[in-house]
Amino acid sequence: MAIIYPEVSRTFSEFLLLPNLTTKDCAPVNIDLTTPLVKHSKDKEPALKLNIPIVSAIMQSVSNDTLAIALARCGGLSFIYASQTIENQAEMVRKVKKHKSGFVVSDSNVSVNQTLRDVLAIKERTGHSTIAVTDDGTANGKLLGIITSRDYRLSRDPLDKKVEDFMTPFKDLIVGKLGITLSEANDIIWEHKLNSLPIIDDEQRLHYLVFRKDYDDHKANPEQLLDSKKRLMVGAGINTWDYKERVPELINAEADILCVDSSDGFTEYQRDTLRYIKKNFPHIKVGGGNVVDREGFMYLVESGADFVKVGIGGGSICITREQKGIGRGQASAVIEVAKARDEYFEKTGVYIPICSDGGIVHDYHIVLALAMGADFVMMGRYFARFDESPNKKVKRGNSYVKEYWGEGSNRARNWQRYDLGESTNLKFEEGVDSYVPYAGKLKDNLDITLSKIRSTMSSCGAKSIRELQKTARLTIVSSTSLIEGGAHDVILKESEY
Repeated sequence: MAIIYPEVSRTFSEFLLLPNLTTKDCAPVNIDLTTPLVKHSKDKEPALKLNIPIVSAIMQSVSNDTLAIALARCGGLSFIYASQTIENQAEMVRKVKKHKSGFVVSDSNVSVNQTLRDVLAIKERTGHSTIAVTDDGTANGKLLGIITSRDYRLSRDPLDKKVEDFMTPFKDLIVGKLGITLSEANDIIWEHKLNSLPIIDDEQRLHYLVFRKDYDDHKANPEQLLDSKKRLMVGAGINTWDYKERVPELINAEADILCVDSSDGFTEYQRDTLRYIKKNFPHIKVGGGNVVDREGFMYLVESGADFVKVGIGGGSICITREQKGIGRGQASAVIEVAKARDEYFEKTGVYIPICSDGGIVHDYHIVLALAMGADFVMMGRYFARFDESPNKKVKRGNSYVKEYWGEGSNRARNWQRYDLGESTNLKFEEGVDSYVPYAGKLKDNLDITLSKIRSTMSSCGAKSIRELQKTARLTIVSSTSLIEGGAHDVILKESEY
């Protein structure tokens, strides 16, 4: 007969945290939210870390380049959705990598023989007002000058005016030499009141531009997640269908990490995908999932996953449990997989981070997931509400909402992620098409969420996520205690603000 688990399948809302002693040095300002993103050996630093324990879901209605930029600036990471053409996904990754910061390879370049019309076309296409002039019009040509909006007047200058007639020539430029540090470059920018500083080699060839605005941006976002070249980090989702074509293009676009996107990761399709990547691109980090138990976790770990996503059917737009009867309460899934992860670590000395994907309704659920053993959480609905998400904002009644649909819905048409090995269209849906309340800018909302996380961890007496996992105390709650936990037996006033 079938194996029956006697334990109840529990969700985050069935638990509360008990407070531990809050010491004076455990104030919210001292809480460290950094967390490993990929597997690492005992006593060694992971190759990739997050500055906050939050990533965005691999969904059409959530993770495009604009949201990836906004989240990375706050310390988290987005996985650009895979349910689009390979070319479009790779271009989104490139946009994130080019957005930021420090030493930027110029992608807005002209030669001296081009015209103001060409300059305006580049500005329209890229949005960049600083354009490098090189001998061959490439990003690594001999630098001959710089063009900014101060070098021409549209009301006076004809569109066929040659670049060499209005650019700021090289002899009038202040430049930095290749090998200079970012700190030294910023000092030059401030000393000479520049907006940008070209970085050249001994042969006058352009290598990078350093922008003043990036320095200001870094000061305003001290937790931003940057790679070794001081660029924003970004991940990319992949499927188990076209990975042999998709993965090389995403690597060329310089995605920092990949993740196989599937509602059920306990499959041979996912094993083959992970093994292919590890064999052909051993330096690339890739996560696997989703699973809900020890067996699924170990299968993906042995297949080569650098982190494992946990959760089936817990998302607000996911109806996998309703359609197929497959899944598990998110709390129960995280607890079992975290236990398997810890046992694997004790046995091998290799730590495999786990990501709790789905089931987050309230901000405190994030802390519960971390306390139960997750290293970070993945959220979709949370991010779909913001300005930076790719979905439409529409007015319904007297309020604004944003569209939000699941990757398992007909709208997403992403049948490949379900690993059926078929070449026909999706026969039934595992996600719905819906709306979520519009909430404004990502940073404004995420700052509040992070404040709540730090405050809750302070009450738990934990200054780091690892400490929270070791010392947190959890209690199961009854349905009536849930009612008691909110406002009750009063008549609430309408807000006057």
